[in-house]
Amino acid sequence: MKEFEPQRWLRNAHAMTLAGALLPRRTPELRRAVDRLFEVEPGTKLLARCNWQSEPRRSPTLALVHGLEGSSESTYMRGLAALALDGGFNVLRINQRNCGGTERLTATLYNSGLSGDFRAVLFELIEHDQLPQIFFAGYSMGGNLILKMAGELGAAAPRPLRGVCGVCPTLDLAACVDAIARPGNRIYQWHFVRDLKSRMRRKAKLFPGQFALNGMGRVRTVREFDEAITAPHCGYRDAADYYQRASALRTARQIAVPTLILTSKDDPVVPFASFERPEIAGNPRIQVVATEHGGHCSFISRSAGPERYWAEARILEFCKAHAQE
Repeated sequence: MKEFEPQRWLRNAHAMTLAGALLPRRTPELRRAVDRLFEVEPGTKLLARCNWQSEPRRSPTLALVHGLEGSSESTYMRGLAALALDGGFNVLRINQRNCGGTERLTATLYNSGLSGDFRAVLFELIEHDQLPQIFFAGYSMGGNLILKMAGELGAAAPRPLRGVCGVCPTLDLAACVDAIARPGNRIYQWHFVRDLKSRMRRKAKLFPGQFALNGMGRVRTVREFDEAITAPHCGYRDAADYYQRASALRTARQIAVPTLILTSKDDPVVPFASFERPEIAGNPRIQVVATEHGGHCSFISRSAGPERYWAEARILEFCKAHAQE
């Protein structure tokens, strides 16, 4: 695996993280994406933006899942999709519930425990589309969801699921929320809370009387948002119960498909200690690649071309290798 060499001016974790989120990228080849709705449970649909090869059943497929408050249009989603499409893959950029302007497609909220949504997508791609080789890759919160799905499937994972990838996955939610609350991470706390509250206000207008927003004005942290909104509206006792039940760490020992986790030791949001836990380190199906630098889901390298975004190149490399087995 090619070693990660960070861009010289991005050795600072915050600079790297913000550059990955904010630097513009051009992906004109994705303009011909086809929209598709997956009904993951009665009354709830996910919107996927799909780019298909000329003969989809003869090509491997990569399904992508974004992070907290991201969407199918996040730059990392489009960047990896463009690279995989050029590499011969069918590519689906899946919006989580309510993301990407899809609030009308469900009366529910999204949260880190909804791994069943992506299991439903997987089985539809197998049973309806008859796709023989399927991979999932998720960033941050999306990585947690994908790893949780793989763990829940365990040894019963269907043969077409050839592998899963997580980029800086938030597999220990409580630890990640604690990290976001550090004084040096105020910008991430502010960003997430602002966007989560804005989404809830839009949701409440679409579904009058369904969502109690009492007290949301006092919410200042992600943990307070989960205590006031996520837990009561998503069937959890409180934020602590949500973090415990929704973390992929609980199911990681059962993962039985090839799994690649890419993370950086300087990630300001996801503590590296999460990946040293025996649930991860003790599973031979999981390969963890940890770089010294990289920030959160960024990994902008000194190289040009397809290697500029190191994590994307590694995911495609991993999927190609396992598609050929």
